Amino acid sequence: MSAGIHQNVIMTEKPALDLLQDLVAFDTTSRNSNLELIEYVIAHLESHQIPFELTHREDRKKANLFATLGDSNAPGIVLSGHTDVVPVDGQDWSSDPFQTEVRGSRLYGRGVTDMKGFVALCLSRVEHILQADLPIPIHLAFSYDEEVGCLGVPKLLDRLKHRSVQPKACIVGEPTNLYPVRAHKGMFFKRCHVHGKSAHSSLVDQGVNAVTVAAKIITKVDQIQQHIVKNGPFDETFDPPYTSLHCGVIHGGTVNNIIPSHCQFDFEIRALPDEQPEKLFEELRAYIDAEILPNMQAIDQKTGIEWQNLAEFPSMNTLQDDPIIKLVSEILGIESLAGKVSYGTEGGHFQKHGIPTVICGPGNIEQAHKPDEFIELEQIEKGGQFLDNLIRTLKR
Repeated sequence: MSAGIHQNVIMTEKPALDLLQDLVAFDTTSRNSNLELIEYVIAHLESHQIPFELTHREDRKKANLFATLGDSNAPGIVLSGHTDVVPVDGQDWSSDPFQTEVRGSRLYGRGVTDMKGFVALCLSRVEHILQADLPIPIHLAFSYDEEVGCLGVPKLLDRLKHRSVQPKACIVGEPTNLYPVRAHKGMFFKRCHVHGKSAHSSLVDQGVNAVTVAAKIITKVDQIQQHIVKNGPFDETFDPPYTSLHCGVIHGGTVNNIIPSHCQFDFEIRALPDEQPEKLFEELRAYIDAEILPNMQAIDQKTGIEWQNLAEFPSMNTLQDDPIIKLVSEILGIESLAGKVSYGTEGGHFQKHGIPTVICGPGNIEQAHKPDEFIELEQIEKGGQFLDNLIRTLKR
């Protein structure tokens, strides 16, 4: 993109870029509160007299926001985005991650792609939506804690189900290079605590080595994965085309001459939409009950295995011929089939709630979570055009 072209984008989308600059400046890393950002959004909405409601986390340090632009008595379309971002700790950034910076054809900053860019574009179109006087409303749904397991949006949806009129569709603006995605895998995320028995390392017959036990369980996880890789089930429209199992973090032991009494590891299943991760988990538990626990408890009955739920989100699988897929494809001028992805979004929760959903937003998912996260200015421009065309189409 030449300097003249990207300068034109900056001028055309200045309201969205100004909003994005402000949104990025709020450090809404998932460990932090998002309330300052939510208050900023509220001020923007109140300046246009737009009604909204909040759903808070139990400690009231975080909140989801749901706003309705138009007639709430008609079934409308939700534009959905999350407000939290992943940490920058340990990442080597070339600029301040919480300040946007244009370099060439790219805009840098934490969250510009994932996914404050979409949120800013939505807010920049508020006045256009109101002026269009659409026959159906457009809803804005901005959530917390998506990056740590889609923990916030279920509260928003629980509140939403009490409305007499439900939205008829949802567009989740995760970065897809503005290509419609109709399906993604579900995720099942647990932590395993192995409670062994400590002893001096010279007395191996008197202890239960928690690290060794954890290693056996992890090996079984890998064996289940290899069986799936070889035998399926498969869906070649996903990459990889099968359900995946993964252990990513492990902690155990203190010093080498003490048999460790505790070890923990984190374990996830990313399942194809038609697969049930619970069945694979039960297969793992059956192995533990038959092969692991008896040997542990033969030494000490107090030993055992404990599972902790960390996060879970459902898969999404919107039908290719669903009206929201057709609408978004038509707006984008795309005639090919909508895509499928292995990463997860809040779309599965919306679909589980009964709201047909498509994933479509500006930016490339490959830039998400990385140091020097960026979005191409061209994607900002095309994202704005997509929303403008959505507004025009709904006005017909």
